[in-house]
Amino acid sequence: MDRGVRVLLPVVTDGGGLGWGELVDWSGLLTSSMGLLEPIATPEAADAAGSAELLLIPALAVDRTGHRLGRGGGYFDRWLAARMSGRIVAVVYDDEVLDEIPHEPHDIRVDAALTPAGVIALGA
Repeated sequence: MDRGVRVLLPVVTDGGGLGWGELVDWSGLLTSSMGLLEPIATPEAADAAGSAELLLIPALAVDRTGHRLGRGGGYFDRWLAARMSGRIVAVVYDDEVLDEIPHEPHDIRVDAALTPAGVIALGA
């Protein structure tokens, strides 16, 4: 059923950046060199991701002030730094919302955490 929502997935580019591809059908995903199922990156998907109203991004943990702990590649922080709008929500388990986590000045904060128990607003 078409609900007017596009699902865009991140694609790690050969240059170490973050591109985007559209999920149209599971059969269209390819296994990347990192072993991940990814769509084919397109400029159109990248433009759409850049202006998306809502981004659900992976995290290992978040803290109550919105700092996000990723896997250390910096892909999302570099990409998010260029965005001007939209809500950023980290997807984590309930026990991965912590009081404080290590962070760097360049880390981009998230607005909320999506957990199995629900959405938790985060902020300073």
